[in-house]
Amino acid sequence: MANLRNLKIKTSTCKRLVKELHSYEKEVEREAAKTADMKEKGADPYDLKQQENVLAESRMMIPDCRKRLESALADLKGTLAELEESNEKGPELDEAQTTIADVEKLFQGEDA
Repeated sequence: MANLRNLKIKTSTCKRLVKELHSYEKEVEREAAKTADMKEKGADPYDLKQQENVLAESRMMIPDCRKRLESALADLKGTLAELEESNEKGPELDEAQTTIADVEKLFQGEDA
């Protein structure tokens, strides 16, 4: 049953990384709006520069999170394939397949 446990952990990892990716995307939107607002109001150049740095850092986190999600997805697919070969059964397999489909749909939506 250690394999089913590993599958459950990897499934949860993928779900967490999807949430994290969405969180970073929302943060970038929020920080971009704040930066635009500061420019519009003629904020202090130093404060504006600091805000632009915050925005740049937020933008850098999205590709990093995406790479981690791709890696976690590959791990999940490998573990699922091993379990399917050994004819394991359980709700964990269905949950893993659903998670894989959701993550792939997310990647297709971003590539389009």
